[in-house]
Amino acid sequence: MSQNASSPAALKMPPLIKRNLALFTLSQSFNGAGMQLAYGMGPLMVLALTKSAALAGLSVAIIALSRFLVAYPVGRIMDAYGRKPAILLGLALALFGATTLAFAMELGSLALLTGGMLVFAMGMSAAQQLRIAATDMVPPQRRGQALGIVALGSLAGLVFFPPMMRLSETYAVTLGFHPLGLPWMLIPLLILPGIVLIRLVRPDPKEIGMNLADYYPGYVPPAGRAERAHTEFNWRRALAPLPIRLAIASNCAAQGNMAVIMVLTSLVLHDHGHSLTAIAFSHMFHSAGMFAFTIPLGWLSDRIGRGRVMIPGVGVTMVGAGLVAFPQAYWPVTLGTFLVGLGWAAANVAATAYIADHSETAERGRTIGLNDSAAGAIAVVMAVLTGPLIALSGLAAAGTMAIAISLLPALLLPAYLARRRGRQAAGT
Repeated sequence: MSQNASSPAALKMPPLIKRNLALFTLSQSFNGAGMQLAYGMGPLMVLALTKSAALAGLSVAIIALSRFLVAYPVGRIMDAYGRKPAILLGLALALFGATTLAFAMELGSLALLTGGMLVFAMGMSAAQQLRIAATDMVPPQRRGQALGIVALGSLAGLVFFPPMMRLSETYAVTLGFHPLGLPWMLIPLLILPGIVLIRLVRPDPKEIGMNLADYYPGYVPPAGRAERAHTEFNWRRALAPLPIRLAIASNCAAQGNMAVIMVLTSLVLHDHGHSLTAIAFSHMFHSAGMFAFTIPLGWLSDRIGRGRVMIPGVGVTMVGAGLVAFPQAYWPVTLGTFLVGLGWAAANVAATAYIADHSETAERGRTIGLNDSAAGAIAVVMAVLTGPLIALSGLAAAGTMAIAISLLPALLLPAYLARRRGRQAAGT
C-alpha cells in the first residue's frame, strides 16, 4: 500500500472532520436496526407467507439484488453531486420500503413483501455508501480507522432489534398485528433521526476529499496522484490495479458466505423450535461480529497492511460457516454466525480501504460501487441457491457451499504474492 510521507501533524484529525464522522456514526446507529430486521426476520417472513423452505433465501437474495442494482448508480450520483444527496435519497427510499413491508405482512402479500423489501434494501444499500464519505475525509493512513468508527454506529443499532421482536411477540396479536409486521412499523421512527443527522454534515465529504491539504496541514498526496474535479470513468482502468481486484474478490467471498449464513441461521434455529426473540438474539451476535470490532480491525489494517487483515478475515468466515451448518445447536450456531460477521468485517473494512487507497476521490464512488455491485451479484446467486439446496440436500450442503465461495480470493492470491515479492526485491 502506498503511503505518503506527511508529518504527524498532517494526520491529526481536525474538529470539523471529527464532527462529521460523529454525525455519520450516529446516523448509522439509528439505521442499523432496519438491516438487522431484514436479514434476521426476512427468511421467516417469506416462510410465513409461502410455507416453503425452498423460497427461504428470497429475502436475502432481494437484499443482495438491491445492492447490485444501486451500488454503481449511487456511486455515480456521489461522484457527480456529492456524497450527501445520494445518502439522503437512500434513506428516503428505505422509509417508504419499511412502511410497505409492514403492510405486506398484514395483507399476507408475497408480491408486496418482494417489492417492499427491494425498495427498502435499495435505500439502505445506498445509505450505507456513507463509508465512501468516511474515506474521503481522512488521509490514507487513517482510512481503516475512519471506516471502523463509522461502522461502529451500526453496533448501537443492535440494541433496538431484540426488544422490537420481544415487543412484537408479546403484544402483536393483542393489538391485531402480525408478529413479523409490527417491527416494521417502528423502523421509520429510527430512519427519520438518521436523515436529520446526515443533513447536518458540512461540507460535503467529496469537497473535503478533493482538498485534503486544506484540512490537514502539511498533508502530501501519494506520489504520482493528482486529484481531478472531473474525469471520464473507465471501469477497465479502475479495476487494473491488482490490489483492487484482490479486494473485490475478498469482499465478494465474505459477502457470498454471509448471504448463505443469513438464511441458514434463521432456518436452523427455527427448525429446532427457538422463538423469534432467541433467533433475534443470535442474529444480534452476528451483527456484533460485523460491527463491534471495526475500529481495531481498521486500525490494524492501517498498521500492518490491508491484505494481512482482509485475507484472514475471509478465512474466519469459513470457520463460522462450518459451525452454523454442522453442529446445529443453539450456541455453536450463534458462535458461528458471530465469526461470519467478524470475518466479514475484517474483509469489508480492509477491502474498502484498499480500494480507496488506489482510486482518486473523483472516481472513488464509482470504483467502490463496482465492488459493491460485484458483491451483490455473488450474494444474489448464493441466496437464490441456498433454499433449493437445503430442500434437496439439507442444511449441511448449504454450509459447504458457503465455505466453497470463501475460496474465491485464492484465484488471485498467487499473483498478489508474486507482486509483493517483486516489490520487496526492488526495495519499494
